Amino acid sequence: MENISAPVPQGQPAESRGRAGTSTRVCLLTLGGDVYAVDLRNVREVFEVDAITPVPGMPPALVGVTNVRGAVIPVMDLRLVLGVSTAGPAPQYAVIIKHGNHQVGVLVERVPEIRTVQTEQFLPTPSGVAGGAKPFLTAVLRLDDRMGGVVEVPTLLAYVETGN
Repeated sequence: MENISAPVPQGQPAESRGRAGTSTRVCLLTLGGDVYAVDLRNVREVFEVDAITPVPGMPPALVGVTNVRGAVIPVMDLRLVLGVSTAGPAPQYAVIIKHGNHQVGVLVERVPEIRTVQTEQFLPTPSGVAGGAKPFLTAVLRLDDRMGGVVEVPTLLAYVETGN
């Protein structure tokens, strides 16, 4: 699988720069009833969460670690980072997202959907969102009757590594 290493221009995924009419495969995550998209090339796998072991001193969004076939994976509640409601039942699934050698499990409310979307469906983020309260969102994805934020995986994983 290829990883995205260059910064993503606002409103346009890296793999479709300069190519109107191209398509991209994304993984749609449900968090707090909202939809978020992650480039499928950054998704390693989806698993049902059995147990999460809390680790003292981790940033608040990192809720602990879990064992996935012998590998210890940090688990993040992305709802806390994005300011999404955490009301309701605890998420039952996690998606392991990766970039280079870094990876993290992101809790999601239901099994993600994989979808092919066209470049034209990506819109710029509203002013004040990019680099502000939600620096992990680089674009808005228009999906039928709903909109979803596009998660910038390298920025998110850098946050996990540094804790800020």
